[in-house]
Amino acid sequence: MSLLPQTLTLLAFSHIVIILSNAETTSDYSTFIFKNCTTNTFTDSTKFHSETLSTFFEELVSKSSQEKFYKTTTGDDNNGISGFFQCRGDLNNNDCYKCITSLPEMLNTLCNKAVSARIQLHGCNVHYEADEFIEERSKFELLHKVCDEKKAVVVEFEEVRDAAFAGVESGVIDGDGYCKENYGLMQVIAQCEGDLGPCDCGECVTAALQIAEEECGTSLSGKVYLDSCFISYGYYPDGIPDKFNHERKGGNNINGKLVAIVLGGAAALFIGYILFLSLKNLGKKEDGIFLKKHALNLICEDGESIVVLGRKERSNFLQLVV
Repeated sequence: MSLLPQTLTLLAFSHIVIILSNAETTSDYSTFIFKNCTTNTFTDSTKFHSETLSTFFEELVSKSSQEKFYKTTTGDDNNGISGFFQCRGDLNNNDCYKCITSLPEMLNTLCNKAVSARIQLHGCNVHYEADEFIEERSKFELLHKVCDEKKAVVVEFEEVRDAAFAGVESGVIDGDGYCKENYGLMQVIAQCEGDLGPCDCGECVTAALQIAEEECGTSLSGKVYLDSCFISYGYYPDGIPDKFNHERKGGNNINGKLVAIVLGGAAALFIGYILFLSLKNLGKKEDGIFLKKHALNLICEDGESIVVLGRKERSNFLQLVV
Protein backbone atom coordinates (compact mmCIF):
# COMPACT_ATOMS: atom_id res chain seq x y z
CA MET A 1 0.00 0.00 0.00
CA SER A 2 1.40 3.41 -0.98
CA LEU A 3 1.98 5.80 1.91
CA LEU A 4 1.32 9.00 -0.09
CA PRO A 5 -2.46 8.53 -0.55
CA GLN A 6 -2.77 7.68 3.14
CA THR A 7 -0.79 10.78 4.08
CA LEU A 8 -3.02 12.99 1.95
CA THR A 9 -6.10 11.38 3.49
CA LEU A 10 -4.63 11.93 6.95
CA LEU A 11 -4.01 15.61 6.24
CA ALA A 12 -7.53 16.09 4.92
CA PHE A 13 -9.01 14.36 7.96
CA SER A 14 -6.90 16.50 10.28
CA HIS A 15 -8.18 19.66 8.56
CA ILE A 16 -11.77 18.50 9.14
CA VAL A 17 -11.11 17.74 12.81
CA ILE A 18 -9.55 21.12 13.46
CA ILE A 19 -12.30 22.99 11.61
CA LEU A 20 -15.04 21.16 13.53
CA SER A 21 -13.35 21.56 16.90
CA ASN A 22 -13.01 25.31 16.29
CA ALA A 23 -16.58 25.69 15.04
CA GLU A 24 -17.73 27.00 18.40
CA THR A 25 -15.04 29.70 18.52
CA THR A 26 -16.15 31.75 15.54
CA SER A 27 -15.09 35.38 15.74
CA ASP A 28 -17.50 37.75 17.45
CA TYR A 29 -15.66 40.87 16.36
CA SER A 30 -18.90 42.75 15.59
CA THR A 31 -20.11 42.77 19.22
CA PHE A 32 -21.02 46.31 20.27
CA ILE A 33 -18.95 47.81 23.11
CA PHE A 34 -19.87 51.49 23.36
CA LYS A 35 -20.78 54.64 21.44
CA ASN A 36 -19.81 58.27 21.95
CA CYS A 37 -21.96 60.72 19.99
CA THR A 38 -22.08 64.50 20.33
CA THR A 39 -25.39 66.26 20.82
CA ASN A 40 -24.59 68.65 17.95
CA THR A 41 -26.08 67.38 14.71
CA PHE A 42 -25.98 68.26 11.04
CA THR A 43 -28.97 70.39 9.99
CA ASP A 44 -30.72 70.63 6.64
CA SER A 45 -28.53 73.62 5.83
CA THR A 46 -25.48 71.39 6.13
CA LYS A 47 -26.71 68.61 3.86
CA PHE A 48 -23.33 68.62 2.16
CA HIS A 49 -21.89 67.21 5.37
CA SER A 50 -24.13 64.17 4.99
CA GLU A 51 -22.86 63.61 1.47
CA THR A 52 -19.29 64.08 2.63
CA LEU A 53 -19.87 61.63 5.48
CA SER A 54 -21.16 59.04 3.01
CA THR A 55 -18.04 59.48 0.87
CA PHE A 56 -15.90 59.25 4.00
CA PHE A 57 -17.37 55.86 4.94
CA GLU A 58 -17.03 54.55 1.40
CA GLU A 59 -13.33 55.32 1.55
CA LEU A 60 -12.91 53.65 4.93
CA VAL A 61 -14.70 50.49 3.83
CA SER A 62 -12.63 50.26 0.64
CA LYS A 63 -9.39 50.51 2.63
CA SER A 64 -10.39 48.07 5.38
CA SER A 65 -9.57 45.00 3.28
CA GLN A 66 -5.98 46.21 2.96
CA GLU A 67 -5.22 48.14 6.15
CA LYS A 68 -5.89 47.76 9.86
CA PHE A 69 -5.60 51.49 10.46
CA TYR A 70 -6.52 54.26 8.07
CA LYS A 71 -6.90 57.97 8.69
CA THR A 72 -8.28 60.46 6.18
CA THR A 73 -10.03 63.77 5.56
CA THR A 74 -12.88 64.04 3.07
CA GLY A 75 -14.55 67.13 1.63
CA ASP A 76 -13.40 70.73 1.32
CA ASP A 77 -12.59 73.51 3.76
CA ASN A 78 -16.27 74.26 4.35
CA ASN A 79 -17.60 70.69 4.61
CA GLY A 80 -14.61 68.63 5.66
CA ILE A 81 -14.86 65.48 7.78
CA SER A 82 -11.82 63.85 9.36
CA GLY A 83 -11.53 60.49 11.02
CA PHE A 84 -10.13 56.99 11.02
CA PHE A 85 -10.89 53.34 11.49
CA GLN A 86 -8.82 50.75 13.30
CA CYS A 87 -9.09 46.99 13.59
CA ARG A 88 -7.57 44.87 16.31
CA GLY A 89 -4.06 43.70 15.62
CA ASP A 90 -5.05 40.04 15.56
CA LEU A 91 -7.82 40.37 12.97
CA ASN A 92 -7.04 39.27 9.44
CA ASN A 93 -7.89 41.53 6.49
CA ASN A 94 -11.14 39.76 5.70
CA ASP A 95 -12.45 40.02 9.27
CA CYS A 96 -11.31 43.64 9.46
CA TYR A 97 -13.31 44.40 6.31
CA LYS A 98 -16.42 42.68 7.68
CA CYS A 99 -16.12 44.54 10.97
CA ILE A 100 -15.74 47.96 9.34
CA THR A 101 -18.53 47.27 6.84
CA SER A 102 -21.02 46.96 9.70
CA LEU A 103 -20.15 50.37 11.18
CA PRO A 104 -21.71 52.95 8.79
CA GLU A 105 -25.24 51.67 9.27
CA MET A 106 -24.68 51.30 13.00
CA LEU A 107 -23.43 54.88 13.25
CA ASN A 108 -26.39 56.14 11.28
CA THR A 109 -28.74 54.40 13.71
CA LEU A 110 -26.99 55.17 16.99
CA CYS A 111 -25.50 58.61 16.22
CA ASN A 112 -27.85 59.93 13.55
CA LYS A 113 -26.49 63.21 12.07
CA ALA A 114 -24.03 63.72 14.93
CA VAL A 115 -21.20 66.03 13.89
CA SER A 116 -18.76 63.87 15.86
CA ALA A 117 -19.12 60.21 16.74
CA ARG A 118 -17.21 57.13 17.78
CA ILE A 119 -18.38 53.51 17.73
CA GLN A 120 -16.36 50.74 19.35
CA LEU A 121 -16.96 47.09 18.48
CA HIS A 122 -15.12 44.08 19.84
CA GLY A 123 -12.84 43.93 16.82
CA CYS A 124 -12.74 47.45 15.39
CA ASN A 125 -13.74 51.07 15.86
CA VAL A 126 -14.38 54.19 13.82
CA HIS A 127 -14.21 57.85 14.79
CA TYR A 128 -15.08 60.93 12.77
CA GLU A 129 -15.76 64.62 13.34
CA ALA A 130 -16.63 67.59 11.19
CA ASP A 131 -13.58 69.80 10.81
CA GLU A 132 -15.39 72.85 12.15
CA PHE A 133 -16.22 71.00 15.38
CA ILE A 134 -12.82 69.44 16.06
CA GLU A 135 -11.87 69.77 19.72
CA GLU A 136 -8.59 69.14 21.50
CA ARG A 137 -8.77 66.02 23.62
CA SER A 138 -6.44 64.31 26.02
CA LYS A 139 -4.97 61.05 24.73
CA PHE A 140 -5.68 59.64 28.17
CA GLU A 141 -9.35 60.66 28.41
CA LEU A 142 -11.42 57.75 29.69
CA LEU A 143 -14.14 56.83 27.20
CA HIS A 144 -15.42 53.53 28.55
CA LYS A 145 -14.70 51.03 31.30
CA VAL A 146 -16.12 47.62 32.15
CA CYS A 147 -15.16 45.51 35.18
CA ASP A 148 -16.43 41.97 35.62
CA GLU A 149 -18.72 41.58 38.63
CA LYS A 150 -17.10 38.20 39.36
CA LYS A 151 -14.09 38.50 41.64
CA ALA A 152 -11.03 36.28 41.85
CA VAL A 153 -10.77 34.06 44.90
CA VAL A 154 -7.26 32.72 44.31
CA VAL A 155 -4.51 34.30 46.40
CA GLU A 156 -2.03 34.67 43.55
CA PHE A 157 -4.43 36.56 41.25
CA GLU A 158 -2.96 40.02 41.88
CA GLU A 159 0.58 38.73 41.44
CA VAL A 160 -0.30 37.14 38.09
CA ARG A 161 -2.25 40.22 37.00
CA ASP A 162 0.58 42.61 37.85
CA ALA A 163 3.13 40.46 35.99
CA ALA A 164 0.91 40.26 32.91
CA PHE A 165 0.28 44.02 33.03
CA ALA A 166 4.03 44.68 33.21
CA GLY A 167 4.61 42.40 30.22
CA VAL A 168 2.06 44.08 27.99
CA GLU A 169 3.24 47.52 29.08
CA SER A 170 6.62 46.95 27.46
CA GLY A 171 5.36 44.60 24.76
CA VAL A 172 3.00 47.14 23.21
CA ILE A 173 5.97 49.35 22.36
CA ASP A 174 8.00 46.50 20.90
CA GLY A 175 4.91 45.26 19.03
CA ASP A 176 4.29 48.48 17.06
CA GLY A 177 1.30 49.46 19.14
CA TYR A 178 -0.31 46.05 19.66
CA CYS A 179 0.45 43.32 22.18
CA LYS A 180 -1.21 40.19 23.50
CA GLU A 181 0.48 38.91 26.66
CA ASN A 182 -0.21 35.56 28.32
CA TYR A 183 1.01 35.01 31.86
CA GLY A 184 -0.18 31.94 33.69
CA LEU A 185 -3.95 31.90 33.37
CA MET A 186 -4.13 35.62 32.57
CA GLN A 187 -4.32 37.16 29.11
CA VAL A 188 -3.90 40.91 28.54
CA ILE A 189 -4.35 42.71 25.22
CA ALA A 190 -3.33 46.31 24.53
CA GLN A 191 -3.53 48.42 21.40
CA CYS A 192 -2.80 52.05 20.61
CA GLU A 193 -4.22 54.26 17.91
CA GLY A 194 -2.32 53.52 14.72
CA ASP A 195 -0.49 56.84 14.39
CA LEU A 196 0.47 57.15 18.07
CA GLY A 197 4.22 57.30 18.70
CA PRO A 198 5.97 54.70 20.90
CA CYS A 199 6.37 56.99 23.90
CA ASP A 200 2.79 58.24 23.83
CA CYS A 201 1.57 54.69 23.27
CA GLY A 202 3.47 53.45 26.31
CA GLU A 203 2.12 56.25 28.47
CA CYS A 204 -1.44 55.69 27.28
CA VAL A 205 -1.33 51.95 27.97
CA THR A 206 0.23 52.58 31.38
CA ALA A 207 -2.63 54.95 32.23
CA ALA A 208 -5.22 52.39 31.09
CA LEU A 209 -3.59 49.61 33.10
CA GLN A 210 -3.54 51.81 36.18
CA ILE A 211 -7.28 52.44 35.83
CA ALA A 212 -7.89 48.71 35.45
CA GLU A 213 -5.78 47.94 38.50
CA GLU A 214 -7.37 50.58 40.71
CA GLU A 215 -10.99 50.40 39.59
CA CYS A 216 -11.40 46.77 38.51
CA GLY A 217 -9.28 45.37 41.34
CA THR A 218 -9.72 41.60 41.48
CA SER A 219 -12.40 41.41 38.76
CA LEU A 220 -11.84 38.34 36.60
CA SER A 221 -11.93 40.49 33.46
CA GLY A 222 -11.96 44.12 32.49
CA LYS A 223 -11.79 46.54 29.58
CA VAL A 224 -10.55 50.13 29.64
CA TYR A 225 -10.84 52.40 26.59
CA LEU A 226 -8.99 55.70 26.56
CA ASP A 227 -9.08 58.16 23.69
CA SER A 228 -5.91 56.78 22.07
CA CYS A 229 -5.58 53.22 23.37
CA PHE A 230 -7.37 50.36 25.06
CA ILE A 231 -6.54 47.39 27.25
CA SER A 232 -8.53 44.29 28.06
CA TYR A 233 -7.68 41.42 30.35
CA GLY A 234 -9.20 38.13 31.34
CA TYR A 235 -8.39 35.48 33.92
CA TYR A 236 -9.24 31.97 32.67
CA PRO A 237 -9.28 29.30 35.40
CA ASP A 238 -9.74 26.57 32.76
CA GLY A 239 -6.88 27.80 30.57
CA ILE A 240 -6.47 30.66 28.09
CA PRO A 241 -8.53 30.17 24.90
CA ASP A 242 -6.62 29.66 21.66
CA LYS A 243 -8.32 32.63 20.01
CA PHE A 244 -8.97 36.12 21.44
CA ASN A 245 -12.63 35.90 20.44
CA HIS A 246 -13.36 32.64 22.34
CA GLU A 247 -15.51 34.00 25.13
CA ARG A 248 -15.53 32.30 28.53
CA LYS A 249 -18.96 30.74 28.44
CA GLY A 250 -19.30 27.50 30.35
CA GLY A 251 -21.69 25.60 28.12
CA ASN A 252 -20.06 26.44 24.82
CA ASN A 253 -16.58 25.93 26.21
CA ILE A 254 -17.42 22.50 27.56
CA ASN A 255 -19.14 21.46 24.34
CA GLY A 256 -16.13 22.62 22.34
CA LYS A 257 -13.82 20.58 24.55
CA LEU A 258 -15.96 17.47 24.20
CA VAL A 259 -15.99 17.81 20.43
CA ALA A 260 -12.22 18.26 20.38
CA ILE A 261 -11.68 15.25 22.68
CA VAL A 262 -13.94 12.93 20.67
CA LEU A 263 -12.58 14.01 17.31
CA GLY A 264 -9.05 13.99 18.64
CA GLY A 265 -9.45 10.41 19.81
CA ALA A 266 -10.91 9.39 16.48
CA ALA A 267 -8.03 11.05 14.67
CA ALA A 268 -5.48 9.26 16.86
CA LEU A 269 -7.08 5.89 16.09
CA PHE A 270 -7.22 6.75 12.41
CA ILE A 271 -3.52 7.71 12.41
CA GLY A 272 -2.54 4.50 14.22
CA TYR A 273 -4.54 2.36 11.81
CA ILE A 274 -2.94 3.96 8.75
CA LEU A 275 0.58 3.61 10.14
CA PHE A 276 -0.11 -0.02 11.04
CA LEU A 277 -1.28 -0.84 7.52
CA SER A 278 1.65 1.03 5.99
CA LEU A 279 4.29 -0.73 8.05
CA LYS A 280 2.64 -4.08 7.57
CA ASN A 281 2.65 -3.78 3.79
CA LEU A 282 6.17 -2.39 3.49
CA GLY A 283 7.65 -5.79 4.34
CA LYS A 284 11.26 -4.80 4.92
CA LYS A 285 12.53 -2.75 7.84
CA GLU A 286 14.87 -0.71 5.64
CA ASP A 287 12.08 0.22 3.26
CA GLY A 288 9.87 1.07 6.19
CA ILE A 289 12.48 3.43 7.65
CA PHE A 290 13.01 5.10 4.28
CA LEU A 291 9.33 5.64 3.56
CA LYS A 292 8.61 6.74 7.09
CA LYS A 293 11.35 9.34 6.81
CA HIS A 294 9.99 10.39 3.42
CA ALA A 295 6.49 10.80 4.88
CA LEU A 296 7.84 12.89 7.76
CA ASN A 297 9.55 15.25 5.32
CA LEU A 298 6.44 15.43 3.16
CA ILE A 299 4.26 16.44 6.08
CA CYS A 300 6.80 18.87 7.53
CA GLU A 301 7.03 20.63 4.18
CA ASP A 302 3.29 21.31 4.29
CA GLY A 303 2.71 24.98 5.00
CA GLU A 304 0.46 24.41 8.03
CA SER A 305 2.45 21.50 9.55
CA ILE A 306 -0.69 20.08 11.12
CA VAL A 307 0.47 16.50 11.73
CA VAL A 308 3.94 15.01 12.08
CA LEU A 309 3.43 11.26 12.40
CA GLY A 310 0.97 11.70 15.20
CA ARG A 311 3.24 13.39 17.78
CA LYS A 312 2.59 17.01 16.84
CA GLU A 313 -1.02 16.16 16.06
CA ARG A 314 -1.52 14.95 19.61
CA SER A 315 0.11 18.16 20.87
CA ASN A 316 -2.30 20.26 18.81
CA PHE A 317 -5.33 18.43 20.19
CA LEU A 318 -3.96 18.77 23.72
CA GLN A 319 -3.83 22.54 23.19
CA LEU A 320 -7.42 22.53 21.98
CA VAL A 321 -8.74 20.88 25.14
CA VAL A 322 -6.58 22.65 27.74
